[in-house]
Parts: sequence; structure tokens; C-alpha cells
Amino acid sequence: MTPLLRKLLGMNWLLFAAVVAIALAGVLFIHGASYPHPNARYWQSQAMFVGIGIVVFLVVTLIDYRWAKWLAVPLYLGSVALVALTYTRLGVEVQHAKCWLKLPGLPAFQPGQLAAAGGILTIALFLNWSRNWHASLRILCTGIIAAPPMVLILKQPDLGMTIAWVPVILTMLYLAGMPLRWLAVVLLTGLTIMPLVMNFGLKPYQRDRVVAFFDPDVDPRGTSYGVNQSLIAIGSAGKFGKGFKAPDTQLELGLIPMAEAHTDYIFSTIGEQWGFFGGAALIAAFGVLIFACMITAVRATDPFGVLIVGGVTAQLFFHVFQNIGMTIALMPITGLPLPLISYGGTFALVLMFSFGLVNSVWVHSRHEEAEEA
Repeated sequence: MTPLLRKLLGMNWLLFAAVVAIALAGVLFIHGASYPHPNARYWQSQAMFVGIGIVVFLVVTLIDYRWAKWLAVPLYLGSVALVALTYTRLGVEVQHAKCWLKLPGLPAFQPGQLAAAGGILTIALFLNWSRNWHASLRILCTGIIAAPPMVLILKQPDLGMTIAWVPVILTMLYLAGMPLRWLAVVLLTGLTIMPLVMNFGLKPYQRDRVVAFFDPDVDPRGTSYGVNQSLIAIGSAGKFGKGFKAPDTQLELGLIPMAEAHTDYIFSTIGEQWGFFGGAALIAAFGVLIFACMITAVRATDPFGVLIVGGVTAQLFFHVFQNIGMTIALMPITGLPLPLISYGGTFALVLMFSFGLVNSVWVHSRHEEAEEA
């Protein structure tokens, strides 16, 4: 048996099955969420990216994840530079946020999602390298690494993508052996500067969304309109939903924002069309994927692998929690996509790359165990 075939057969099949199943379900859900839209071919574009993403996943799986040590800093610096370019005439504004980039000859994409992947790898590399440093210095340097992309993304403005860095950083610091008292200091510092961010770092409409979260009745026909219609859509669907592409729904009537039904509000359309059991099945699938990532972290044989898997898992969990939470009024509206489900080619490819790294940690950790045996 060739080494490549041995690696392929020895990969984390639970992880692979969960990723593929969720991604294919995403294509179906995007088709159901976008059919009233004048351009109803989003699902075809997503299917193409999913196909390419599966190839990326398998290729990255077969390559030893330690090669990422050489990719981390170039990917981080390059992605930060691309985020900075969104402030030029190359930036494209979508839904009040200039977070898309249109380079000549390429389709528009979100460099902030590339920056998240580069940030995870660079922070993992640094924390692995600085194991003998004092905790305060490690935290300070981690903050210096994370600050440039976070500030640039916040000013686009993309609040959701900025906040997503926080659980990733905290998780990676914890896995790096940071004492809990120092993590408490980080949390308290973040809470202290939160009023400054609210007043000086957010646009007025973003502040209105946060206010509407705490008081849904403050602007029911404006800021709170979207989430109220989402609650009606999900709450009226019952156990089994109204059916795939059903007529006379909140979606078809345009009460769920058509421009966001296949992106930020896709869980609203899933809940409306597939009901409680459909939504619960999707959440369970994400639970399986998170579990597969966690057992990979447990099996990892070196700190660098543990940190990569921990960062990817934290990012996945927060994206799922935030996106679903904002459609059922558990979290403020921030515009964070649902992984592998919301429409978006850049995010799909970045996620497939990230899950490929997680699978590579599993494959090459097992390969080392077999060689030692």
C-alpha cells in the first residue's frame, strides 16, 4: 500500500463525512432560500465551490500539517494587506460594509476570511514557539498579532468577523497552557474597552442593532424588523416545516430580506421550510463536526497541531452559535455567515482548507503512532 493511499484510508472519516454532508445540505438550502431572487442560481455557484473545496480538503489532508509553519506568516501578512486594499477603489461595498475586494481578473471575495485562517496559523506558530515565555508577554504578543486584522475588519465595518476572533484567541491561549487568571485579565480588559468600541468603533446602524437586541420593541419596523420576521418564519413552521420552496412563506413574500435570505438569514429559511426537526438535524450535524474536531485535538501529538485544531474548532463553534443565535434573538445581528451553509465561495474554500488541516493533524498523528508501534 502506498503512503498516500494509507493516509487517505486512515483519515478521520467522521470529520470528512460531516463536512461533506453539511456542505451538500448547504447547496440545497441555498437553492431553497434563493428561489424567489431574480438571480436564483446561487446554489449552482456554491456547488462549484463545494466541489473545489472537497478537492482542497483532500489535498491538504495528505500533506503533513507541519508545512503550515512556513505558510503561516506569508498567509497572515498577505491577507492583512488584502484587507487593507478594501479601503481603496478595489473595495466593494455590500450591505453597508466595504469588506469585499475585486481584483482584476478575479471574482470578488472577502479577504477578512483569509485573514482569520492566517491569524489562526500565525498565533498557533507563535504560541508553540514561545512556550517558555512569561504569560503576560505571550498574551501581549498574541494581541499584537491579532490587532491589525481585527482593527481593519472592524472599520470596514464587519463587527461579526471581528468578534469571531475573540473566542479563537481565548481558546488558543487556553490550549497553550495560559493560566486561568491571565485569561480572566484578558476578558476583563475586553469588557472594559467595550464601551469605547461601542461609541467610537461602530457605525450608527451597528449600535442600533445592539440596542435593538436588548430592546426588540425600540424600532419594530426598522432595526428589529429582520429578526422579528425571522422569529415569525421559524416559529410558524411547526415540527416539519412548510416544505421546500413552499408558497406564501415569509421568504416568498419578501418579509425575510431577500438579499440576505441565502447568507446571514439562511437559518430562518431552513427553519421555515424544514421545521423544528430540520433545524435540529442541522445543529446535530454541526455537533458531530465539532466532536470530530475535538477528538482530533485529543489525538494530536504536538502542541502546534493542538493549537491549529483548537482555533478552527472555536471559529466553527462561534460562527454556528452567532448565526443561529441572531436569527432566534439570542444574539445581536452581526452578519456572520453559517459555516458551509450560507452562500459564499471564499468562506467555503477557506473552511475546507481549515478542515483539511484538522484532518491532516489526525492523519499524521496516527501515522507517527503507527511508526512508533
